[in-house]
Amino acid sequence: MAGPTAYFDPARTPELDAATRDLVERRARAMGSAYRLFYGHPLQLVRGAGTRVWDADGREYLDAYNNVPSVGHSHPRVADAIARQAATLTTHTRYLAEPTVAYAEDLLSTLPPHIDNVMFTCTGSEANDLALKVAKIATGGTGIIVTENAYHGVTTEIAAISPSLGGPESLAPWVRTVPVEGDLGVSVRGAIAELQAAGIRPAALIVDTIFASDGAWPEVEGFADAVTAVHEAGGLFIADEVQPGFGRLGRGMWGFDRYRLAPDIVTVGKPMGNGHPIAAMMARHELVDAFNERSRYFNTFGGSSVSIAAAQATLDVLRDEKLIDNARDVGAYLLTGLTSTGLFEEVRGVGLFLGARLESEQRALATVNALRERGVLVATSGPANDTLKIRPPLPFSRADADRLMTELVALG
Repeated sequence: MAGPTAYFDPARTPELDAATRDLVERRARAMGSAYRLFYGHPLQLVRGAGTRVWDADGREYLDAYNNVPSVGHSHPRVADAIARQAATLTTHTRYLAEPTVAYAEDLLSTLPPHIDNVMFTCTGSEANDLALKVAKIATGGTGIIVTENAYHGVTTEIAAISPSLGGPESLAPWVRTVPVEGDLGVSVRGAIAELQAAGIRPAALIVDTIFASDGAWPEVEGFADAVTAVHEAGGLFIADEVQPGFGRLGRGMWGFDRYRLAPDIVTVGKPMGNGHPIAAMMARHELVDAFNERSRYFNTFGGSSVSIAAAQATLDVLRDEKLIDNARDVGAYLLTGLTSTGLFEEVRGVGLFLGARLESEQRALATVNALRERGVLVATSGPANDTLKIRPPLPFSRADADRLMTELVALG
């Protein structure tokens, strides 16, 4: 079975209790073998609120992992906005809609002024796929540079630039990878030289600005020089903000802000609609114009009336409840606390996106499963799968942080 061993092993299905075994077997028959389940014992969740979720037996869990419900599970303002719009009208972007235009303007107002066009999609994978199309048409190049364990999505094009999915052998011949450790500028210049030596013109450097799949790296040396290098080679800088964006890092809305960088294209996804499927690509209008001369774009559900209602409510809650400030304050508290436990080889991160590295993959996986049994949900990350990924909903409180740390210390 391809993928991290944090997934449930289907060979262990006979060991499950009768009810769970029946559901797992039905799922496998109906949905096939390509899907994965978390944890040594699969978890059936039936309800959520804020930073808590409940399983089918009524047991409560602290969610320290899921960034999709960014303003909290089942936030009443978001749920109400979705229900009201679904009861009024559901249509797409080929009809005029004032709320869609208003949201586009609102979202763009959070970005640098040169990012002045937005194109809506359903998923971050689609947003990144569209970004690559725009970059390749605008630059005339095809070469893409990514980090060594990057994940940018699951479309055919984007899976081909996501080494964390299938390893280096799964990458397209027009892709080069660079390490996160060391000087990123030097590595990117080397990758550009490799592409050019192979007769491949660079189109873009695409980077998840918290380097999530590489293990969460809040400070990467030479990032600005890497962007300069790709611009000098005629390529673009695409900031993949699907995971770090919308205030998760506690310092402004976007991960690239922390480096004072000016991306050419920005992509967003998962947290945008608090669980409702909406995502987007934002870019300089001249790039969109160049794309429009050679192609066209439409997405039936990207930017639908209901999706926009969810996204606007999520953005409003993010501001009104000061969740970016909360991510900054609670994240700093958690970073200090995790470091002081002495349990980890290293703790990295900023805001509410932390990576706590243990001595081995085996220890990390054991910790994830032990925490699940103690009612706390986390996952693993990094090339060696030895890093706890802590990425909770943004209302995560100091009390939540204390509970997480108490359970970790109890495990020893």
